[in-house]
Amino acid sequence: MKNNYRQYFWQHILPHVEKPTRYLGNEVNAVVKDHQEVALRVALAFPDLYEIGMSHLGLKILYHIINQEEKWLAERVFMPAPDAERMMRELSFPLCSLETVTPLAAFDLVGFTLQYELSYATILQMLTLANIPLTAADRGEDDPLVVGGGPAAFNPEPLAAFFDFFVIGDAEEALPQILELLTENKTAARGEKLRLLAEIAGVYVPSFYREQRSKSGEYLGTVAAAADLPAKVKRAVVTDLDQAPYPTDFIVPYGEIVHDRLVLELFRGCTRGCRFCQAGIIYRPVRERQVDTLKKLARQMVRSTGYEEMALSSLSSGDYSGIEQLVCELGAELAQEGVSLSLPSLRLDSFSGDLAEQVQRVRKSGLTFAPEAGTQRLRDVINKNITEEDLLQAVREAFAAGWNSVKLYFMLGLPTETDEDLLGIADLARKVVKAYQQSSGRGKARVTVSVSVFVPKAHTPFQWVGQISQAEMLRRQALLKQALRLPGVQFQYHGVQTSMLEAALARGGRELVPVLARAAALGCKLDGWDEHFAYELWEQAFKENGLDLESCAQRAYAAEDPLPWDHFDTGVSKGYLLREYQRALAGQVTKDCREGCLGCGMAVLLDEEDKGVCASADMD
Repeated sequence: MKNNYRQYFWQHILPHVEKPTRYLGNEVNAVVKDHQEVALRVALAFPDLYEIGMSHLGLKILYHIINQEEKWLAERVFMPAPDAERMMRELSFPLCSLETVTPLAAFDLVGFTLQYELSYATILQMLTLANIPLTAADRGEDDPLVVGGGPAAFNPEPLAAFFDFFVIGDAEEALPQILELLTENKTAARGEKLRLLAEIAGVYVPSFYREQRSKSGEYLGTVAAAADLPAKVKRAVVTDLDQAPYPTDFIVPYGEIVHDRLVLELFRGCTRGCRFCQAGIIYRPVRERQVDTLKKLARQMVRSTGYEEMALSSLSSGDYSGIEQLVCELGAELAQEGVSLSLPSLRLDSFSGDLAEQVQRVRKSGLTFAPEAGTQRLRDVINKNITEEDLLQAVREAFAAGWNSVKLYFMLGLPTETDEDLLGIADLARKVVKAYQQSSGRGKARVTVSVSVFVPKAHTPFQWVGQISQAEMLRRQALLKQALRLPGVQFQYHGVQTSMLEAALARGGRELVPVLARAAALGCKLDGWDEHFAYELWEQAFKENGLDLESCAQRAYAAEDPLPWDHFDTGVSKGYLLREYQRALAGQVTKDCREGCLGCGMAVLLDEEDKGVCASADMD
């Protein structure tokens, strides 16, 4: 089959799968290069189905960064759906890239996106399908280097044995340095490449660090194995986002994907300080693109793709300093071409009727708001810094502008939460329906209340708290379900067991390495999909390794405890996070850092000439 993988796949596998458009690789704007004409070959692996991975902006940015250089190539690969996977295993056909159907084992570098913890078992399944040795220690000189990056890379310890290295932080900053180094040292030994990579800011080589544990197995910390390695791996930060590479020639899928639209990233970072939010910490400081830059990118994106919707994306798009100018000018320009704008991430206190009017020029997109908690007391605990009146004012303006449906996001199981806080969610939903009835809108209001289970994450003020028990999650869901039996209100909730697994993996250490290996061996994969998630197999994998899944999810850390992710420097100090945790327990709110530096420590991470991008530059 050598050199005929494409022909074999197209003849023997593709005609027999349910959705062949997942595997074609010849979509509009896909980049195909000759493997013999480039110096370095990278496989960009997203550990989920095509329709999920192709919706991910980060993958598009990486694809663009690499393929814009003639000497490098990047090709995509996703987890095959079960029908294709079954055939590949039966036929001993290796996992291959989409563009040229080249086995992953033939690439120089295989990079996995670590977007969420429920993808971990899928990563191991993809490595097995690719015939790449599962652990870094078992790989030889002819095997590709395996790298991971993304939000979950900020605590990669549960995956430490399976990756050669990780990228912590912004790929725009670290990836070109990594690829240049590997290009210049292509013939160097594997160990030498890793030593050189470890010198790049944001690169973490787990084999160069070791865990320290007591005789009883208690975690004592992670230390560098050599004196010339940093005790803490500093996150890579791109300081000038306006000049950073950004894709304009999005690949246009043949089949439907989850978010089938253009995405324009306005800025990166957030100053709000919600205490549950990992992204608000790991993407600091705020870095914006200029309005003119965004308009230029938008024009190019529309011309090269033909899409009819563009999402203005950021953690909170309404916080963009030029949002009104951008929506007014870009919205008018795109409306002439039949292209609509959407704002998928608006805070309640940054929404306005005027903004809504501008956005709906072409067609109405959905409106989603995230109060997160049902009472002001609990919103103060999580530092959401919005009020009930903010919510009601926002929905009134939306209804007056012609919307008749909104979606409200909340979390269940937040620290200090009581039944009164939960019933506050139903009270808010009732008031939103009433606000519609009092507006000039016709017909019935449609209010969707979506409630997820809180998952504590590393590098947040809530990193010390444990998750509530499964029984308590179910009790609180039942309480909400009863309370939300209201006219015009639809209740959606997430599975408690997937949330428990996410929590167990998110704050674990290397003791979870054998758990992951066993779970994958038992067949776990695609755990974010209800039809594929097998909780009992995960329970078995934990139990066989002397651990209890629910106990791992519920584990609380003391303030003085060493944490498995302490050797990663996001720029925000552990002391600041602890102060925020203590303020949360006291119900004290913390102001937006745009109103004055809070001393989080971010400026310490930046070079002297870059400190101007961060308010923390003013700290003593």
